[in-house]
Amino acid sequence: MSDLDGTQDPQRAYDLDRAHVFHSWSAQGSLNPMVITKAEGPYIWDGEGKRLLDFTSQLVYTNLGHQHPRIVAAIQEQAATLCTVAPAYVNGARSEAARLITSHTPGDLNHVFFTNGGADANEHAIRMARLHTGKHKVLSTYRSYHGGTHLAVNVTGDPRRWASDNGSSGTVHFFGPFLYRSVFSATTPEEESQRALAHLEQVITLEGASTIAAIVLESIPGTAGIMVPPPGYLAGVRELCDRYGIVFIADEVMSGFGRSGKWFAIDHAGVVPDLLTFAKGVNSGYVPLGGVAISDAIYATFSERVYPGGLTYSGHPLACAAAVATIRTMEDEATVAAAARLGEDVIGPALRELAATHDWIGEVRGTGAFWALELVADRETREPLAPYGGSSPAMAAVLAACREQGLLPFANYNRIHVVPPLNITDDQAREGLAALDAALTQARAAL
Repeated sequence: MSDLDGTQDPQRAYDLDRAHVFHSWSAQGSLNPMVITKAEGPYIWDGEGKRLLDFTSQLVYTNLGHQHPRIVAAIQEQAATLCTVAPAYVNGARSEAARLITSHTPGDLNHVFFTNGGADANEHAIRMARLHTGKHKVLSTYRSYHGGTHLAVNVTGDPRRWASDNGSSGTVHFFGPFLYRSVFSATTPEEESQRALAHLEQVITLEGASTIAAIVLESIPGTAGIMVPPPGYLAGVRELCDRYGIVFIADEVMSGFGRSGKWFAIDHAGVVPDLLTFAKGVNSGYVPLGGVAISDAIYATFSERVYPGGLTYSGHPLACAAAVATIRTMEDEATVAAAARLGEDVIGPALRELAATHDWIGEVRGTGAFWALELVADRETREPLAPYGGSSPAMAAVLAACREQGLLPFANYNRIHVVPPLNITDDQAREGLAALDAALTQARAAL
């Protein structure tokens, strides 16, 4: 008899969930969550046995899909040898994971502090920056998400911050570049970049560079809208940080490990940050893992000085074994190049074709396997199909139609994000894009 006997009964799982599980970002009483009973590759099966193509990669982390045999085997092999060990001790899986990660990080990011996920990676990166500089303030954009723990959610710009923002975290927000909804009245990517950098420098000046420890930026903002920075922007931020003595933290929690068609999204700009945070795709999310990749200069700060931070599960062997298998698989199968080609040859062209057909689509943007459709009620006014921070009957209709068409969609406010596994086949990607096309037609006809 297995201890898991009975846990695969969909109705029992649902009933126990509603009786005992407290869900994140939700009003508990009105929830009707979907049961997932199994998954394989780019597909999941719901509690009614329906197969859905997972165009969400869950929360944009199953970069190699579900139940990848090499990752599963690595976890099983590690579990049979050393399931867990305190972080003060060396374990081979953690050492090899650190070596593999730093073999792909840009510049001199040669050391890794392992965390349990992206939020605590950002928390620790900020702590390192504050101790390294002796300064306290942290600047980040309004359209951003950096995690749900207290400091990380205060650094976050989007509405999930509001309920926890007590004004005491030392965070300051500014406007990042977003040409489609430019706050700088820009008409070209070059103008948007220049004006956004001028705005950021003004914020630095008015806040006082002597008070600012770090600027935290998602190299490509993920949940906030997959807004690829215009040419020159990230290089300009790097220059401002150098000029004013500010640590540049690149948040690659969602965009890292091949998602953008590069190992890290910041590689598109040829820029090296001082700290780089990661999670999600480092091991396809099979076991919780995140971390901070640290530059030599910041590492040197803690060479003789104690770093006042740690986690019980830092570099957990099962999580690191999954990371080793994930990265080696990506290397062996040239997954990053495949993701870049998928975006260039399949996803990008298909989404632009959808934009020519559906007037709800105001803009298509993205790279690799990291795309967003900006849905609007009116193309001329660019009125969002759902309000900032909310939903609408039209968006609900789109999501319901996607499910009917056999597609699990990723939606945030007025956007649909197209974020499938990086190793999805061209035919599977086209299957999902055709389902999205049909769902948009179905939803429009129903309203």
